[in-house]
Amino acid sequence: MNTFTARQLAEQLQQDAPEMNLRTIRYYTQIGLIPALELAGNKRVYTDVHLSFLRAIVTLSKTGVTLATIKEKLSNLTFEEVEKIGDKLSLYQSGNVLDHETIIMSEDVMLTVGPRISSELKEQMMIALSRMMKGEK
Repeated sequence: MNTFTARQLAEQLQQDAPEMNLRTIRYYTQIGLIPALELAGNKRVYTDVHLSFLRAIVTLSKTGVTLATIKEKLSNLTFEEVEKIGDKLSLYQSGNVLDHETIIMSEDVMLTVGPRISSELKEQMMIALSRMMKGEK
């Protein structure tokens, strides 16, 4: 497992989330939004677990969820579930949001397509998805 200082963690996160700075990481640590720091020798360090939690926090905050809700949600998830949320961070980067089109099929289903998808294929995908949601084949 990799270990990081807060500064190293901030540098790592800023590749995907420029808004995640040293001050923000320390604040999230202070309010208990991420798990307690690990001990390496006599120093407290961040690990890959903290990196995954912070990626998930950024992902959820980009969807408009409050920090209080994020804290509650993450506390009830397994590490694998937290990791899955963090893996979706790239979907919320501004370039992807601007370039891709998201079609809301229902409260639980969204279809996101890139600019290279033809309108015909997009329509076929929407029809197929609608049928699947209705239980049709």
